[in-house]
Amino acid sequence: MKRGKKTEDAAADEENDTGSASAKKTKKVKEPEAPILYEDPPDKMTCKDGREANMKITSWNVDGLRAWVKKNGLDWVREESPDVLCLQETKCAEKSLPAAITSMPEYPYKYWAASDEKEGYSGVAMLCKTEPIKVTYGIGKEEHDKEGRVITAEFPTFYLVTAYVPNSGRGLVRLDYRKTWDVDFRAYLSELDIQKPLVLCGDLNVAHQEIDLKNPKGNKKNAGFTPDERQGFTQLLESGFTDSFRELYPEQTNAYTFWTYMMNSRSKNVGWRLDYFVLSSSLLPGLCDCKIRNKALGSDHCPISLHIAV
Repeated sequence: MKRGKKTEDAAADEENDTGSASAKKTKKVKEPEAPILYEDPPDKMTCKDGREANMKITSWNVDGLRAWVKKNGLDWVREESPDVLCLQETKCAEKSLPAAITSMPEYPYKYWAASDEKEGYSGVAMLCKTEPIKVTYGIGKEEHDKEGRVITAEFPTFYLVTAYVPNSGRGLVRLDYRKTWDVDFRAYLSELDIQKPLVLCGDLNVAHQEIDLKNPKGNKKNAGFTPDERQGFTQLLESGFTDSFRELYPEQTNAYTFWTYMMNSRSKNVGWRLDYFVLSSSLLPGLCDCKIRNKALGSDHCPISLHIAV
């Protein structure tokens, strides 16, 4: 997700030096405050009901798969070693996928979706260590599915859905479309949930509450934090789903997954939490941990990982 330049507050104090008649006013600039960083705590591998996590899922908006591979993103993946790796904003047609990822022996089952009309736009992927029962693409509506935004894998006890939700765009030019998407996507997820519980992961392109971004006051009319987008996410949660990170860390501040490349935003931790694991409520007893791996570089997003007993 790309954003425009954010303004930052600057403050300076003026001070008079009265020590001599020739003294001039001097401007004393305050030292910038040290950024408050989020430290990902140690992984919790046991869930509330005492079961041990038996599945690890990682999600990462890679902001261009080919560039991310060149930045050694796969080295981090091998170290993290999730059972399933979900990627968003791959910006890569299947014919152009790097051999380094298509030949990965760790993930023999690989699934790709890309935009039908625009090369280098949107796109998602799912790489699995074990073969799903069934894999489908899209949500059954052509206006949405032509952009390659959703892959759904059926496993024995749950569905896994990875999604790259449409950005409302600079000037909110796609907000109306986004509102339609939110309604249709929620209906799709609710229909799946009737059959089996689900895990939804990906870049959902919304910071749900003010705690989920650094500068909420200045972004209420910007894509990702409009009342309409936030309400759309609220309605999803009210349909029987849970934001796993907030379930575990309801008061945690400064925990972000996206930083614009401009203004040194990442080093200052001026960010947004746009990437989520959303769970069917019936899966909550097996929720062990939801991690924000903010030290992993290679994109303007960082990866997130879920530990769950299923």
